[in-house]
Formats: sequence, structure tokens, C-alpha cells
Amino acid sequence: MDNNAAAIKALELYKNNAKLCDPHPSKKGASSAFPENSAKGAHNFSACSNGKMNHKDLQPSREDFRDLNYLTEEKVYEILSLCSETEDYSPLIRVIGRVFSSAESLVQSFRKAKQHTKEELKSLQAKDEDKDEDEKETASGSSTAMEVEPEASASSGDGSSHGENNVQKLGPVEVSVDIEAVRRVYDRLLSNEKIEAAFLNALVYLSPNVECDLTYHNVYAADSNYLNVFIIVMENSNLHSPEYLEIALPQFCKAMSKLPLPALAKLARLWSQYGADQIRRLVETFQQLITYTVISNEFSSENLVNEDDGVVAATKCLKIVYYANVLGGDLDMDHNEEDDDEPIPESSELTLQELLGEERRNKKGPRVDPLETELGIRASDCRKPLIPFEEFINEPLNEVLEMDKDYTFFKVETESKFSFMTCPFILNAVTKNLGLYYDNRIRMYSERRITALYSLVQGQQLNPYLRLKVRRDHIIDDALVRLEMIAMENPADLKKQLYVEFEGEQGVDEGGVSKEFFQLVVEEIFNPDIGMFTYDESTKLFWFNPSSFENEGQFTLIGIVLGLAIYNNCILDVHFPMVIYRKLMGKKGTLPTSHTCFNVLLLPEYSTKEKLKERLLKAITYAKGFGML
Repeated sequence: MDNNAAAIKALELYKNNAKLCDPHPSKKGASSAFPENSAKGAHNFSACSNGKMNHKDLQPSREDFRDLNYLTEEKVYEILSLCSETEDYSPLIRVIGRVFSSAESLVQSFRKAKQHTKEELKSLQAKDEDKDEDEKETASGSSTAMEVEPEASASSGDGSSHGENNVQKLGPVEVSVDIEAVRRVYDRLLSNEKIEAAFLNALVYLSPNVECDLTYHNVYAADSNYLNVFIIVMENSNLHSPEYLEIALPQFCKAMSKLPLPALAKLARLWSQYGADQIRRLVETFQQLITYTVISNEFSSENLVNEDDGVVAATKCLKIVYYANVLGGDLDMDHNEEDDDEPIPESSELTLQELLGEERRNKKGPRVDPLETELGIRASDCRKPLIPFEEFINEPLNEVLEMDKDYTFFKVETESKFSFMTCPFILNAVTKNLGLYYDNRIRMYSERRITALYSLVQGQQLNPYLRLKVRRDHIIDDALVRLEMIAMENPADLKKQLYVEFEGEQGVDEGGVSKEFFQLVVEEIFNPDIGMFTYDESTKLFWFNPSSFENEGQFTLIGIVLGLAIYNNCILDVHFPMVIYRKLMGKKGTLPTSHTCFNVLLLPEYSTKEKLKERLLKAITYAKGFGML
């Protein structure tokens, strides 16, 4: 048997509470090795020989509760009361260590009182009536025998109510554990340092066994109550303390990350019913672990944070809390804009882009998180979460994250390499912008390769870049006309790298000329004198001018310009209300109050009827511009 097989066998024996081997004969019989036992034996012998046996000698000094395989709130308080009387908490510490280090015991602990359905109550009532009739008809001896059998079955039923065979059909949010009872027990016990150490040590022993069960034995499929283990442990309010961060919590997060997708979704739905304070406590627990691990280690391009199992597992667990935060917030799921376009049938023939390495799955749209699909929501559905999304960002992690490597792991999609781009809630705006930069650059290089191959096949020289030649005095007209031609003839050219040249000026565009071009275009477009946009002084935001003489095509071209700026990594000073971004995410947003007709009317005071008429006409114009009339 090799080392790994021996370790697995040892874990299985420990899990089954196997009896340890007897000591070697050479080590037996030495009374000096066990002074306590020899002293007790001598004391008992002397007491018997003298014939002076006290009541204390007959009773054990303390009860060990060895037959206790699960805990209830009442049982914990009973043991705590006994320990308080003797001022000896070792029995309670041993019970906590035994129960909280065993997944089977935790699954059975702190169960809710089972409530019978109407059908079950009727069947039980019918059985009682039949039982009474049988007792009247039978003889006294047989009736006594029949009484013993139901009592035995009832007692066995009481024991099995906490057993493995009690697999109830639970709803998508319903669980069998009494969460409020668990919280009350933690509040009573965690104030004692010795008892708190028992929870810590038990979690160290529990986590590897749970991880093994979820990885190899698929225990959740057999019994969904296995989720009680994670619910009970996560109610410990001291998990973010330094004692847990080093060993216990990282191991437990690894075990939690092994949960199957339905279990993760159920846990997210359950936590979504918690209050903001509970959600914040869970976030702080996982954030503390991530920050502690990042600060305690020296991560670099050779030692990537992506390869740290503790950080990766904590991030995956934080994802559960993130979706619970979304589910528990103010959702707006009934306003998704429907896509009226028919799906394009996927051809079996490979295109040139696919032959060059472009993936066919990009046709299906952006990647969707499996947990998001299981829950049936999107992060954009949340108008107001339970706690702000900013609390999920971990700045120390962003500082050590090698974004070029992380982006590679994201595109390759291998199980052995984790990418934090699959959990974008933990990244700040700078890191996300860097990831977007790498993505856009790769697309540009891809378009360049495609253009080069087309040039070889067709025998004509094609420009691998998107070149714009504009005049400074007519920058808007030249840019929009050129972009309109490109959008009509070959929209794929917009994915090429942009090179801008000002007419009559010498210079090579290494990025600076493009940034100057976009800044000048934005200043011209959003100039109130042009009349395409209006500026609200109170909100410091731009909005579409309903009285503009420009057609929709002009606004489309402006959208292309803004998209090109983002694609070429140029940051623009443009401020739109959130409704614009909700529209970009496919949502039917509501208008900001500062741009509604009621804001224009300035109700209720008007000096003359002419003033009221003027305001009404202006309000109608605004309403038409927003599509309200």
C-alpha cells in the first residue's frame, strides 16, 4: 500500500470512528505510565476493602455524552447548564468536537420540527382509531403485546427523524436546519474561549472529509440535507478572526467550492433571504481570507495568485454571496428587451476567421456564468442590491493580479487554471479596463492576420489598419462621412487598429494622435451650439436634444465614434444618465426625473395663460423626443 492509499484508508477509518489498535505488550502493565488510572484503582480498592463506599464513588465524576450523535438547541443548553454547575466545560468541548467534526452529525443536528401534512395527519388519526378498536377486541395479554410494538416503532421513528433515511422533499429555498436556533447557540457559546477553540479544531478535521465526500462520493445527490453542514458552519460569526484564516477557513472554502451547481444555487437563494448585515458579514469573511492570503504571500508573474487554492476557493464562495446579494435586492426582471431578430442558423462550413483560430462559440454571444443560468437572473437585473457592489471589490488582489496571464486563462477555459475574469465583481475598473485592452488588441491582431491572408489569396494590397484622414476645421464632417462609408461597405474594418492623420500635418499615430482626435470630436459633438445634446446643470449629465435637426443616422455614427474610442483604449469625458447604460444592457430603462415633462412644466405656479401654454408645448415636445407620445 502506497502513501496515498494509506492516507485515504486512514481518513475512512477516522470517519467511521474506528477503534485504535491496542498498545504494544511491552508498553502494558506499567502503572507509572498511567498514574491517574493507578491512583483511581488504588482508591477504589481501598474504598471497597474498608467497606466505606460513598455515593460519589459509585457515580462517575462527569458525564461524557458519548452516545450523543447530534445536537439540538435544548441539548446544548442542558449540557451547558451541567458544565456551569461544575465549572468544568470539558464534556461540552468534547461533544462539540465530536459533532462539529463529523458531517453526518452536523447534517442531523439543529433540525426543524417536522410538520405533518394534512394527508399524514389523517393517516395517523385513522391508524389511532384502528388501534383503539383492535385493543378493545383482543385479549389483555395480546393487547399488551400490541402496545409494546407501537411504542418501539415510535421510538425508532423518533430516532430516525434525525437519521439519514429522513430525506424530505424541500423547496428551492427551504432547508431542514433551524437557522435561528443555530444563531442562538453560537451567541451563547462563542463568548467562551475554550469552547471557541473547540469549534476551530473541529472545523480543521471536518473540512477535508467534506471535500472528499463532495469530490468522490456525490453525497449531495443522495441527500440534499448535506447542505446543512455549510449553513451551520457559516453562521459562526468568528470565521473572519485570525485563528480561522490560516488553516480552517481556507480548507472549508475548498470544500464549499466542490458543491454541485444545484447546491450552490440553493445556498444563494437561502442567503438572499438574509438581511444586509448578514450578507455583509459573509462578504467580510471571504474578503478577509483573500486579503490575508494575498498580503501573507509574495505573488508575482512566476508565483501567480491564480494558482493559490485558498484565494481561488474564497473567490468562488464569494460568488455565491454576490448572487445572493443580487437576488435579495430590488430586481427588475420583467423589462428585458426581446430580441425580435430570428437566430441565424449555424453553418457547417468553416469561415476564414475560424480557420485562423477564431472560435465558433463567439457566435453565441458573451459567456454566461453557469450559476447565473441556474438562478435564472442576470446581474443587470438588479436595480439596488442589498449591499453596494463596491464592497465585493478586493483592492489587494487587484494589485497582485497579472492581468495578461489571467486573460489568457479566461480565453483558454481550462479547469486547471482559474481566471478572476469569471468573477468580475471582485475586480476594480482599472483591472477590467486592462482586460478589455488585451481583448481588443487580440482582435486587432486577428484582423491584421486575416487581412494579410486575404491579400495573398486575392493578389491585391489591403490596408491592415483603419486609417482616417481628417481636417481640423471640418473634423466632424470628415470623420462621420468616412465612418459612414466604412460602416456601409465593410463593417469588419471597424475592428482594425485605428490610425488617424490630420491633413497637412506630419506625424505617426502611436496612440497620441488618436486620443487627440477623439477629444476634439467629443468636444464638437457635445457642444450645446451644435444642438445634438443638451446639458443639465443640476445633474451634470448630457441628454439627447429632442429639438435636434439631425437624423437617427447621425446619432448612430456618434455611437460608432464612442465605440471606436473604447475599442482603441481612449477614455472620454462623457457623462450620460444610467438609463443609457441600461439600454445598452438590453433593459427598458426609465427616464431620469430631471428630463421628464413634469420637470419642464415647473408646476404649479404660472403668471399668465400664455406662459402655461408655452410650457405645455415644450413639455409635449420633450415627451415626443422620449417616445412618450
